[in-house]
Amino acid sequence: MRIVQSDDGERKGGRVQLLAVRDVRPDVERRAATIVEFLWRTKGVDMSTSMAAADWIKRIADDERKRDTVRVREDELAARKADLVRRNGRRLIDELRATVSRDVDAFRDEFVGDSARDVVVEAASPDGGFIVRKPAPAAVSLSVTPNLEAAAVVCHYRFTATNGLPPREDRIDVTFAGDGGETLQMKHHGTGQVFATPDAFSEFLLVPVLTGRPR
Repeated sequence: MRIVQSDDGERKGGRVQLLAVRDVRPDVERRAATIVEFLWRTKGVDMSTSMAAADWIKRIADDERKRDTVRVREDELAARKADLVRRNGRRLIDELRATVSRDVDAFRDEFVGDSARDVVVEAASPDGGFIVRKPAPAAVSLSVTPNLEAAAVVCHYRFTATNGLPPREDRIDVTFAGDGGETLQMKHHGTGQVFATPDAFSEFLLVPVLTGRPR
């Protein structure tokens, strides 16, 4: 309770005249409400900030988990491919050389007695590599060099020009590729073309040799 004295300080009976009496409790309550509201608002800001931080951290965590899943999958595929190459790589190279030799023999049979088309296949390395040679005047050689450790094959062409110009050399890099199962295939590293069988790869390799024309 607050006692308000009159402006002229008039006294009656030795007592201060009471002119007005006012309850101050509403002021106290308003101030308390203001403080509580401020505290809640401040807390709300802190909570919303924490929620925002949690959201972006969660997004990054989810993205990292997806990347981890992709990496695990890639590692599994690489391990499976390495196992296929280890078990079947040399056999695939041997099948390719046998197919190339068969196709070269068939081509020679089409031109019996034609020395310019007397194409031959020669073994070149202990890991299954070989060379295909077409004689002059439009001489061509193809060297097929496998690297089973790297799961790759380098195919190197050399074309001898008939007009005195320097020889032309072309290189094709081929990798071993799986089909998702137990079958090993050859894949052109530059174009992504997949050779599902030795027959398909033999045709790809021999056309420039037999015709004497670069691809």
